Amino acid sequence: MATPRKPPAGGEPPVPGPGPEPVAELGPRKLIRPSLAEIRRDQGLRVPSSRKMAPPEQTNAEAFYYLKQMQARTPIVVKLLDGEEIRGWIEWYDKDVLKVNREGAPNLLIPKHAIKYLYKQEEERQLRRRERLERRSRPPAESETPSTE
Repeated sequence: MATPRKPPAGGEPPVPGPGPEPVAELGPRKLIRPSLAEIRRDQGLRVPSSRKMAPPEQTNAEAFYYLKQMQARTPIVVKLLDGEEIRGWIEWYDKDVLKVNREGAPNLLIPKHAIKYLYKQEEERQLRRRERLERRSRPPAESETPSTE
């Protein structure tokens, strides 16, 4: 069995001795250093992760939209789940209900769970206008022209 050799004292060069030298002394010395992630963590920098952050639970987009329509008293159309359309403007809202004012008809409290969607009346007019212009500019199709047979 080979005995471990002690380093020479002072500045003397090592004297080769009998037997093989330990493997640890033969190979290159490895530099041990922290990983880049550890350095960034220590410096307080955020390490970019491969996972996306979850979106916030509330964006307040609904509240912003309702407030904007309330302040402008924008005429809207509320389409209910049963197909009925209610026309008016939003007077106020809360978590579960919209209050819609109507001209010549009673005001309504509409539960949000009964609303399919809502849109501005102005958009309805623009859509109809666009459809009329498209019908005028299109040549009549064969199925639309009366046959002369």
